Amino acid sequence: MLCRNKEIRVWGTAKEGTNLTLMLKNEWHQELCRDEVTAKEGKFLFRLPPQKAQVKCSLILSDGREEITYSDIAIGDVYLAGGQSNMELELQYADEGKGLIPVHSNPLVRYFNVPKFARFCPEAEEANENARWLPIAPGTARDMSAAAYFFAMKLQPEIQVPVGVIDCYWGGTSVTCWMDEEALNRTAEGQRYIREYSALWAGKSMEQYLAEEKAFFDGLHQWSDQADALKAVHPEYTNQQLCDEIGPCPPWNPPAGPGSPFRPDGLVHTMLERVMPAALTGVLFYQGEEDTWRTKCYDILLTAFILRLREQFQDNDLPFLNVQLPMWIDRAATEDGKLWPALRLAQWKVYRNIRHTGLAVMLDQGEFDNIHPTNKRVVGERLYEAALSVIYQRKARLSPFALGKYSKDGKLHISLSAPVFDRGEGKFLMEIAGEDGQFQPAETALCGDEIILSSPAVPHPVMARYAWTDYAIVRLFGANGLPLAPFWLE
Repeated sequence: MLCRNKEIRVWGTAKEGTNLTLMLKNEWHQELCRDEVTAKEGKFLFRLPPQKAQVKCSLILSDGREEITYSDIAIGDVYLAGGQSNMELELQYADEGKGLIPVHSNPLVRYFNVPKFARFCPEAEEANENARWLPIAPGTARDMSAAAYFFAMKLQPEIQVPVGVIDCYWGGTSVTCWMDEEALNRTAEGQRYIREYSALWAGKSMEQYLAEEKAFFDGLHQWSDQADALKAVHPEYTNQQLCDEIGPCPPWNPPAGPGSPFRPDGLVHTMLERVMPAALTGVLFYQGEEDTWRTKCYDILLTAFILRLREQFQDNDLPFLNVQLPMWIDRAATEDGKLWPALRLAQWKVYRNIRHTGLAVMLDQGEFDNIHPTNKRVVGERLYEAALSVIYQRKARLSPFALGKYSKDGKLHISLSAPVFDRGEGKFLMEIAGEDGQFQPAETALCGDEIILSSPAVPHPVMARYAWTDYAIVRLFGANGLPLAPFWLE
């Protein structure tokens, strides 16, 4: 897959000083363009002029003596799907996945999985050499991001051009794992992540780290095997019932070390840089869970990540479509830590402050005690709506959101981008506060594209917030069926 309407970049390795030629031909074998380069420091990079969407093209690479032809090249829209486990969740484990995989077919949707390696090693090099684009066909895509799959399968018929997805993610990762040292050092928060993680493994050798890593994952896999066996006999068992019989799952606390996938400035080199500087139509990103407890400045980190990503992919306008965290709380939690709403707010700030970004609001999609909901169709299709709006400038279904506020007669009026309606189940989750900043639950009245809030405990309200909780069932939705976006207005 190559990206349409943008400079096409093709790169690789060759002996120093080798003169190379690359030609792009269409399905009738007519030459569309060519470029000539000389390998320097063992590498080469071709730059071809933008091309329109088409299929059945070919790339011919030559060094003057030998010629290699790559066939079945499609040119269309190419997306990078990144983040942590909720983007990583594969189609085979998602709702509908097992039914779709044997029968689905769309050769105009293709995907490429970046091999998952946290360290440079011969196995990583071999895996990268063997990695290939695959079309959606019966039996394929079981290992594709489910969210990205539903996004692409919804988008391709709409835009009528090939759509490709580059899968590049790792469960449990902080956003800093995908940022290089240059990006991290641009902010004090990024520098803090580097210092704190480095202190965890100061003086630890790679050999010691690998031994600790093996012991940790051996224990985790042993528990998972027991849980799978018990679940096969008792499919009705909840996680708590599993733990009651085989003991609690080992806590997620992987060892820190120089080879950890969870270190800052790590996977950006071993995985993300493998696909740089490919031309992209946009980025799909679902991440943040790992940073809820690590930082109060996620918006600073995410902004630095987006800006650096645009530099690395040589596209200052590269669209970035983000998934806002849904509701979630662990069954074992003794109180609502209110960490997730803070991160949702940080994601919203980035969406409103950084150009060419979109946000898929998921406030109605979280599950109690399940951090990995398997209904990934809704994630992909809300990302699709964000793409329609941000990238294709088409009418899209977007969540209503707060525009501003004003006080009148002791009540706080919230102006909305569209009217909202009460579904009658769940909680209003509206709170107001006076100058003292002490929030109180608010009586809520809906009036067209306004919400009117009041409370006897707050005679002079000046601030309002909505859905400031890790987990609850929401009840306010737009006429388009999408939930009201969470907000904090000061």
